[in-house]
Amino acid sequence: MQNNEHSMEQLFQPIQIRNLSLRNRTVMAPMTRGFSPEGVPNSEVAAYYRRRAENQVGLIITEGTAINHPSAVSGASIPTIHGKAALNGWSQVVKEVHEAGGKIIAQLWHVGMARKIGDLPNSEALPIGPSGLSLDGEKVTDPMTTEEIDDVIEAYANAAADAKRIGFDGIEIHGAHGYLIDQFFWKKTNKRTDRYGGDIVGRTRFAVEIVEACRQAVGVDFSIVFRFSQWKMNNYKAKLAETSDQLESFLIPLAEAGVDVFHCSTRHFWEPEFEGSALNLAGWTKRITGKPTITVGSVGLDGAFVSNNGMENANTSNLDRLIERFENEEFDLIAIGRSLLIDPAWVVKIRENQKEKLIPFNKEALGTLY
Repeated sequence: MQNNEHSMEQLFQPIQIRNLSLRNRTVMAPMTRGFSPEGVPNSEVAAYYRRRAENQVGLIITEGTAINHPSAVSGASIPTIHGKAALNGWSQVVKEVHEAGGKIIAQLWHVGMARKIGDLPNSEALPIGPSGLSLDGEKVTDPMTTEEIDDVIEAYANAAADAKRIGFDGIEIHGAHGYLIDQFFWKKTNKRTDRYGGDIVGRTRFAVEIVEACRQAVGVDFSIVFRFSQWKMNNYKAKLAETSDQLESFLIPLAEAGVDVFHCSTRHFWEPEFEGSALNLAGWTKRITGKPTITVGSVGLDGAFVSNNGMENANTSNLDRLIERFENEEFDLIAIGRSLLIDPAWVVKIRENQKEKLIPFNKEALGTLY
């Protein structure tokens, strides 16, 4: 018991990453909530994030925010990170989180071909992607031109600059789950024959140029987190990299471009990524790049984020497997999603060993900002 308590306490050690001084190793995972009318986060959204800061979450990553491109997201109540009203709204969110002693970074998002034709907020805007293919590989629109690629890269850089200007502590670039950046990574959706396609290194070029542009926009001291995954929304078995060597070819260009932290999205953090090693995706990423990593995937719960039937209820579970891997320095930070969505005090309850007070996840919670 004493060793377990000692290990648990390691979750609450501070860490410094560039300008980010975090009080502990817990991270609120980015979770789309859709409570921002016309893309503008309001006082309820600010209070939602503040409650997590008040309850000792080490780092808050916002839900995905739309960069300044007409087809960036699907939904009129998903927040944007451009325009005076939305930026003012986010400025208030940042102020509230900082007043509560927390740190918060903005996740920059473009959904690409995951958007359906006719989706709001800009119903006339067509979805865009490297080859105009859906996640199932079906042709929907024309491939992005190099001019369109340049415009999107610039939009990411502008969003990064705005995030820094209004007080965010860093940014996260969303390159996971089959959204736009990941569509460039994945050979099923990227059939390009120019410099943005081809082998796994060529398919990283779009993301590399986004990271480089964001780094130029924010300077050397501002933290850039990059989120990636093997799995896609329509294919949980998908792999960008089948081996650790392929993963190295994928990661090194991103690390050299200016990524400070890799957020390695898996559905179950305890699953080994490749045969012959117990390391998960975050463990392999840390070994390859030497960069700090965030692990995520059903932390504190006994069920995955989504199944074939959509979002599922899940019961609480112990953290023994997580603590063991953390103790082995497999990763540096732990992102918590649904447990923090339903319970802003989750981190405090874990720290104070109040396991009996933990709240199971109920998918009905998606309709409320707890």
